[in-house]
Amino acid sequence: MVKLPEIILTADASGAQKAARQGMLVMIVDVIDMSTSLESAIDAGALAVFGASPDYTRAPVETSPEYVGMKAAILAREHGTNIILIAEPRAGDEAERLARCQKLIKGVEKEQVFIEKVLPNLGAEIYKLADFTERVVVAVSDTGGVAYDAAFLYTSQVYTGTVARSKNKKGMEPALAAVARIRQNYREADSGIAIVAASSNSQEDVLAAQLIYDLTTAQFTDQEINPR
Repeated sequence: MVKLPEIILTADASGAQKAARQGMLVMIVDVIDMSTSLESAIDAGALAVFGASPDYTRAPVETSPEYVGMKAAILAREHGTNIILIAEPRAGDEAERLARCQKLIKGVEKEQVFIEKVLPNLGAEIYKLADFTERVVVAVSDTGGVAYDAAFLYTSQVYTGTVARSKNKKGMEPALAAVARIRQNYREADSGIAIVAASSNSQEDVLAAQLIYDLTTAQFTDQEINPR
């Protein structure tokens, strides 16, 4: 019989980092817009997606966007591809976005990988702005990016999920895709699963994380009762 993992619901970068330090698989839910942007990037053929903190954050935990940049660049180099950077502000220009990502860019440049595009964090429609096929995508944002970064310092088992429509998904499909992602990547070595609302001040994130938590719990419970 498959052992049912511990599954928790938590919030913020502090919750993400605590779960990562405990050896859990971590899923970051930032509906508006980081995890939704990355879901559309996945739909559009991205090789891999990452989140990262901007250069400065008020989160009470350690982050290292330079480390995320290095890891993303190493993966891109191994696959002979480039990086697409998603950043804020959405309404600003490219120079403003780049100004907030200098630590991440330093990590990328150490590995001599090219940043092909710098895009605003638009959510579902971002796939219209670039060719994401086989690119490595990094989203730098104040909530989801910080939470991802805080967890990634302690584990590579960090993923993103959303409940919002994306390029190819609508209705319940994004949430179900998040649960499938967890099931595909969960390992017996993981101490559990943490579903993280990127911001406890965002009802969108809290409600979305709750839905993904409920679906994940139901999926693993069914797996335990009806092992294949």
